[in-house]
Amino acid sequence: MPYLSPTKLLASIATLLLTLLMWLTPSAAWAYENLDLLPATPTPIIDLAKALTGIQEEDLAQELDHFEQETGWKLRVLTQFDRTPGRAVKDFWGLDDKSVLLVADSRGGNLLNFNVGDDLYPLLPRTFWIELQTRFGNQFFVRDNGEDQAIIQSLRSLEGCLRQGGCQVVPGLPREQWILTLVTSVVGGIIFGFAGQSREGKIFAWQWVLIFSPLWGILFIAFGVGPVVSRTSEWLPLFRNFIGFAMGALVAYLSPVLNKSFMSEE
Repeated sequence: MPYLSPTKLLASIATLLLTLLMWLTPSAAWAYENLDLLPATPTPIIDLAKALTGIQEEDLAQELDHFEQETGWKLRVLTQFDRTPGRAVKDFWGLDDKSVLLVADSRGGNLLNFNVGDDLYPLLPRTFWIELQTRFGNQFFVRDNGEDQAIIQSLRSLEGCLRQGGCQVVPGLPREQWILTLVTSVVGGIIFGFAGQSREGKIFAWQWVLIFSPLWGILFIAFGVGPVVSRTSEWLPLFRNFIGFAMGALVAYLSPVLNKSFMSEE
């Protein structure tokens, strides 16, 4: 039998006790089906974490009821922290294939989680829900705008998409995402400019531009233009991306001339 030092033995016992404590702790069990946390009157919102003000909750509840009567889609909101009714909300709200349950819980890395009925996936693919969660539920958005706005704005985006018959992406172009599209546009322009530099007596090397077209085309069209036109109808972000592409291409194309001029001045 192998010899265990006192230190290893104590560590093994501590690990075993910690595992048993986590397994037997009552918080995970009683929170799973806590009917006492359900409201006595029908409401589309159960705000246990107090993420919404009283006025916000009242206005949002009326909005969700009106939206259900108008479209037939059932949107429900549950905020929780250390207490939750758990699966009891499914029977309380009668959640079905035409329902969406937004669960806001700040204990995780992302505030928002969505339980989605099967009838919504043909209109809003799984990538839509991932983007909706990461855009409004990330820690930076919650820190700058608050949990209430994360909940309200995500629901507004969802309502808008369902009213228009579905979306492939979440509408709207956040500043951080637009900056990323601008960077990819500029990088695509730089590659375009380097590829088109004069070679073999030709002023512009179209052959090299075509050879490198998969690279600069993906950066500019797929990552620079595509996300903008699919998320917003505003022309200014798109115009700026085209200017960024053109500036990057011009600087890269003229870099040999500028370099020679600088060397001659020295």
